[in-house]
Amino acid sequence: MPSSVIKAWRYDSEGAVLTITFVSGRAYAYQAVPADVAEGFRLAFAKGEYFNRAIRDRYPAIRTVEPEQLPLL
Repeated sequence: MPSSVIKAWRYDSEGAVLTITFVSGRAYAYQAVPADVAEGFRLAFAKGEYFNRAIRDRYPAIRTVEPEQLPLL
């Protein structure tokens, strides 16, 4: 099901970083996210609900810029 708040996401299993881009355009890299939590997010029918329940305010986040938002040089 498409999310009304989450536009895109990706998980770096080596670094345990879950990067989430919201429909607002803001992107955050959540640090030290265990693989099972990322998998739960991937499988979640309602990603926004899962995010609020299992990720938000549980893992340190760094605001980041998604590659498609970088200016062209």
